[in-house]
Amino acid sequence: MPYWGADDAVAELRRALSNRHVQADRLRYRNVLLRVIRRMTQGVDVSGVFMEMVKASATGDIVQKKLVYLYMCTYASLQPDLALLAINTLCKDCSDPNPMVRGLALRSMCSLRMPGIQEYIQQPVLNGLRDKASYVRRVAVLGCAKMQKLQGDTEVDGVLVNELYSLLRDQDPIVVVNCLRALEEILRREGGVVINKPIAHHLLKRMSDLDQWGQSEVLAFLLRYKPRSEEELFDILSLLDGSLKSTSPSVVMAATKLFLVLAKDFPQVQTDVLVRVKGPLLAACTSESRELCFAALCHVRQILGSLPGHFSSHYKKFFCSYSEPHYIKCQKMEVLCELVNDENVQQVLEELKSYCTDVSVELAQGAIFAIGSIARTYTEQCVGILTELLGLKQEHITSAVVQAFRDLVWLCPQCTEAVCQALPSCEEAMQDSEGKQALIWLLGVHGERVPNAPYVLEDFVENVRSETFPAVKMELLTALVRLFLFRPAECQDILGRLLYYCIEEETDMVVRDRGLFYYRLLQAGVEEAKQVLCSPKSDPSLGLLEDQAERPVNKWASEFNTLVPIYGKARWAVVTANWATEPRCGGFPFAAPMTAGTESLISEENKEVLQVHSDSAGLTLIPKAHLTAEQFEKTWLSLDVNCQQALPWHGAAHPDTIQTALQVVHIQTIAMSKAGAQPWKAYLSAQDESGCLFLTELLLETENSDMQVSVKQSEERTEALQHFISVLRTVMGTVLGLKS
Repeated sequence: MPYWGADDAVAELRRALSNRHVQADRLRYRNVLLRVIRRMTQGVDVSGVFMEMVKASATGDIVQKKLVYLYMCTYASLQPDLALLAINTLCKDCSDPNPMVRGLALRSMCSLRMPGIQEYIQQPVLNGLRDKASYVRRVAVLGCAKMQKLQGDTEVDGVLVNELYSLLRDQDPIVVVNCLRALEEILRREGGVVINKPIAHHLLKRMSDLDQWGQSEVLAFLLRYKPRSEEELFDILSLLDGSLKSTSPSVVMAATKLFLVLAKDFPQVQTDVLVRVKGPLLAACTSESRELCFAALCHVRQILGSLPGHFSSHYKKFFCSYSEPHYIKCQKMEVLCELVNDENVQQVLEELKSYCTDVSVELAQGAIFAIGSIARTYTEQCVGILTELLGLKQEHITSAVVQAFRDLVWLCPQCTEAVCQALPSCEEAMQDSEGKQALIWLLGVHGERVPNAPYVLEDFVENVRSETFPAVKMELLTALVRLFLFRPAECQDILGRLLYYCIEEETDMVVRDRGLFYYRLLQAGVEEAKQVLCSPKSDPSLGLLEDQAERPVNKWASEFNTLVPIYGKARWAVVTANWATEPRCGGFPFAAPMTAGTESLISEENKEVLQVHSDSAGLTLIPKAHLTAEQFEKTWLSLDVNCQQALPWHGAAHPDTIQTALQVVHIQTIAMSKAGAQPWKAYLSAQDESGCLFLTELLLETENSDMQVSVKQSEERTEALQHFISVLRTVMGTVLGLKS
């Protein structure tokens, strides 16, 4: 919001800029320009001095030019007519003998956000690409991306793309990196820049010339190249060896991911790389940068999923410091749980025990849950610590301990006796819903071992009218019915009062229905009730073994050095589910024509020609991968849905048009409903080069409704799934466009 008195300030600045005496004194004139910029950054609308600032651009003082060009880039969109007056000055400066002036002028021209500017900047940008000064070439390369953005959806200039590909061999390393960034932006609809063998090996040889940010960028782009032979693969890995020793965490992480992806068929190489990256990761885990520390801890946990105990000898590095934020402490506790072994269990438990009395309730409970997790292996020691914590009589500590006991009893039945001995008097310090549910469950399942179990449940029944959580009431119903089956004399009266309340007075229909169910079940007989409520439970070791199962490195190699380890796969899928996906298909080698890798889809109805691409950056679908209907059905039933999305759709689905479009991008049609069927369904399959299957169901309930898309993968590869969804959305969007 402009400040009060802004009009007076602008009028004063206009008078100062128009004063001939001020203009004659270079320092005074520069100070006035600085005042204009200062006002602009403070939120004052100084667009009223635009004409005076345009006049100030005709100068040989480079500092003055920087100030004026900064002003014009800010206000050009508000004063487009007056901004055109500065174009001649900018074009003239693009031919100035001083390369700094040329680069500054070119950068400013490309930053003017005004209609029609692209026709003025095209030639200066092309001239800048061939300039002798590296600074001008750097600016010109980025200007190409800005120019393409200004042109909107118009066709990409093939000459410009070829010029940028040739500049990948420029002597200046920053020009090379800028070319990669510009090509990625310009060709994003075609899949971005293509990395073939000549480009890949050239970039690898230039790695030593790049700064840390440039190396990180290049390593990310090299993920798109697949070596043609084992010999070439190990040559590339040898060239990348130096990047693993970099002092920059970003370079080390990018190089590690490239190693893991390229060496997917060599598990020993992957293990050796993860051993080498241990040092840089540990250094990042103790970094003063909290963001870097948190990201490193998340990647440590990812590695531990494949290499349990990989960091065990350095477990003290993951002890929490008092000054660390809560989210880092929680991550460190999770890591400590995975590093526990016979040698360090005592030290780790003592450390976690000290966190249990932290002033942060969430951190204290997290430490208790961590001890409960370790108790699956070291039961006796952990149960002793948890029982000792109950003596503190703190509400949040007691609640967390009881929840830990509940999970522990389920997974490790051998500790039931010790837990039952610790339960008496826990109800006195229990207020939260989760703690109450855990205690009631324990008393219901193992109440025959707790002498005062009926009387503890009776206290809950007495206060059931004031209970605000329906889940507690439902847990109380189940626990009391179970306990009644073993101790009927002590529980009969209590259960009768609870059932009467739930059926006659309870307003929550779920609780009332549960009460009616148990009432009718008991009417059927005690033996029938025992069959329902006391039937054998599932083997708890199944879940334990599943949690401890090692994940192969190839399962998460493509997710390394991304946001997936930080968010978690499930949460990241939710975050990206509604992102607008851009078509990422095809690409261009050195000096490739603009139509490389594309096919035309011709609509027989409208005779329109649209471009649909057969490949996706990071995903190549095999054209001759056929799956029978029986194989599809068997595989479909054995997999879980990895992604569900809704695509905008209107009108009916035309099977012939959809099937033709899908064939172009190598997606096979297994079965498809006839035109006009409601609901309309289609089942599709595709396979990439690595053998990963993508099975898809399309469902259109009625006309003019969203088309529901469900995709299943034979291998969990998030990046490949995103690329496949992008291709599928592009094809269906093309079909919808042809219809309309």
